Parts: sequence; structure tokens; C-alpha cells
Amino acid sequence: MVKIAQLSCGTEYSGIQKEIEKAAATFDAEIVIPEADLDYIDEAYEKFGFAAASSGIKLMIARAMSLVEGKSTADAVFIATCFRCAEGALVRNELRRLIQENTNLPVVTYSFTEKTKADELFIRMEALTTIVARKSLLAREKQNGLTIGIDSGSTTTKVTLMENNKIIGTGWLPTTDVIKSAEDGMKSAFEGTGYKLDDVDGMGVTGYGRLTIGRHYNAALIQEELSVNSKGAVYLADSQKGEATVLDIGGMDNKVITVNNGIPDNFTMGGICAGASGRFLEITSRRLGVDISELGALALKGNYKNVLLNSYCMVFGIQDLVTSLAAGGTKEDVAAAACYSVAEQVYEQQLQEIDVREPLIQVGGTSLVEGLVEAVSTVLGGIKVIVPENSQYIGAVGAALLVSGLGKKPSNITNPEGL
Repeated sequence: MVKIAQLSCGTEYSGIQKEIEKAAATFDAEIVIPEADLDYIDEAYEKFGFAAASSGIKLMIARAMSLVEGKSTADAVFIATCFRCAEGALVRNELRRLIQENTNLPVVTYSFTEKTKADELFIRMEALTTIVARKSLLAREKQNGLTIGIDSGSTTTKVTLMENNKIIGTGWLPTTDVIKSAEDGMKSAFEGTGYKLDDVDGMGVTGYGRLTIGRHYNAALIQEELSVNSKGAVYLADSQKGEATVLDIGGMDNKVITVNNGIPDNFTMGGICAGASGRFLEITSRRLGVDISELGALALKGNYKNVLLNSYCMVFGIQDLVTSLAAGGTKEDVAAAACYSVAEQVYEQQLQEIDVREPLIQVGGTSLVEGLVEAVSTVLGGIKVIVPENSQYIGAVGAALLVSGLGKKPSNITNPEGL
């Protein structure tokens, strides 16, 4: 059983402690609390060097030091503080940095509310347990045989067919009915290859619809997108050795993952509003009368400083956009401002919680919006951003790559649709 050390303040008073334990238990993990007696609390607190007003945060610091100094052991770390607490946010980030600099434990940080439920924590707990339990699989660098990967995302479904470390077929379409979208995506991927589903050695599935598709096709690999996406990203960017940061601005949520030698060691996901997602860019494109594929090039011709979009809310952001157009703003400037607004919000909400390690690899469908890529670079002070070929398929590529490490299992796949 994977042991996840919990470092937190306020979970017992907010009523979410049982939800945290329930989420961990779903993935055969156990929440453990690092040891810290009264004498050690003062000693650890002094070493850390932060004057905390909260006694709960003081205890949280001592428990973190207990892990760092080897007085307690665990396989992974979950750090959580209330979203209302500014002091908690500061300490949460510093403890994350302390643990990463002094241990090899994977870490996830989380800002909880009083209404947090177990299902909101599932993907984080699943990712932590996956990183621990499947470390050798995540270290895999090459794809072998004939495998297929499916990434059933919130807005699009991506499919990749790989043979002996090469992509030989792809499919990309909107997610409607989860099974039907996967089926249509596979038809596109198989087209012109001479192969069919019965020929593949293994199927890997990730994304929001992974459980439904995985059960339907009896897939060999059903795995959360944090570990799978980061693997696909570093594979496509040829950055499997050393450190890297993966940024995936999705249609419904965003993911920022730090990776060391192909294995994720810290990640954050979510966002305050869809104003920091690809959905906002889709609506902006529609309002400007251009296809989303044209928005990036349009933005590169504009100047974001000429249009003020400063709302976290997508509704009010669009209102600002409409007002700017009515006042004579150009489509180019509005497109640039929309891209910069998304990049800025991603930075404020998530990138500040991560120590960005170069190279920064931007992936997912929004990585094809050139203006957004430039905006991310600008917000981060001119850092070079890598967008690898096939960046929109990272989840499907990661799934196809990882499932090849499970061995050839032709009988593992059922083919109810006759693909």
C-alpha cells in the first residue's frame, strides 16, 4: 500500500479530512501523519525560519521537517491548506520546495474549500499512487510493438497509433458520446495503415473518459492524465533526461507538471475560472469571426497592451472584449489581449506554485495557438517555450508508449465495434 504523508492545516475543522482519506483509499493508498512531538515542534519551527501565527501551520511545518530529517517515512506527500488563508498559501509553497529539494518524494499541493469532496481529489491521489507504484513503467523511453493510445478529454478526443517508436496514425475530434468519439478517433488512426484493432498489442487510455472507454475495450492501461501527459510531452520534446516543466492549458482545466528524468515529481491543476482556459479562446475566436486555428496568427499581429482584459471570469472577460471592439479596438489587438489574459491567469493561479524548470514544454490543443505560446513566454520573462510536433496528442502518445511496457497482450483487448 502506498503511504501518502499529509501536511495540512484546517482539514479536520473544515470537515474534509474524511474526503481526503476516502480519495486515497480509492487507489489503495493510506494517509499517514508524520510524527512530531512537542519538543520537536519548536525545534523544527525554528529551523524552518518562518514566523507563523497559526498553531496548525506551526505543526504542519514540524511534520514536514520530520519527513525531511528522516524521522518519518512516506512514499509521497500531499500538502493542503485552506484557500482563504494567505499564510497557508505561503507556507504550502515553501514546504513543497523544502521537500523537493531534500527528498525524492513526489508532491502535490492543494488549496481546499469547505465543500471539497473526494471526487475532486481523485486525480491527485491517483497520480501520486501511480508515480510511486509505476515508477519503472514511467521511466520507459521507447515504444515497442503496435499499440494504440486514447486520450478522452473534456472537449476533444485524441487517438494515436504507434509502431516501434513511431506515430503511424492519429485521430482528433470533439468529445461528444465518449465511446463513439473514441471509436471514430480509432477509425481515423487506423485509416491507411493496413491494421485494425485486433492487430494491436495493447491499448492505453487516459483523460476524463478513461474509465468508461477502458472498461468498454478492456484496455491494458487505464491511467490518469497527469503522469501520462507528462510522459507524452517529454517524449515528443526529446527531453526525457534531466528536468523539464510541462504546461497543458486545456479546454476545462490546466495542468502544470515538473518532471525529472521522465518521471513527474510535482504538479498542480485546476483554475479559478474558464477565463484561464482554452474555452475562453474558443469564445474569443467566435466573437472575432475567425476559426480557433486562426486566432494565434492574428494575435501575433496585435499588441495586447492596447486592450484591457483584467477579469478572472470568462463572462466578464468577454464583456471587456466586446467593449474594446465597440471602442474601436482591432481584432489583432483583442486576439493578442485574450491570449495574454489566459497566460497571465495561468501564471497567477498555477505557475507561481511551481518552480519552473527549463525547458518549458507547452502541449495540448492550445499549444497550436501561436499567440498564446508567445504570451506564456512574455509572462515568464522571455523564457523559451518548446512546442513539439504532435503536441496536441501528448496524452494519446503517452498512453501508447506506456502500455507497450506492459508486454504484448493481444487477448487483453475486446473489439465490440468490429474496428
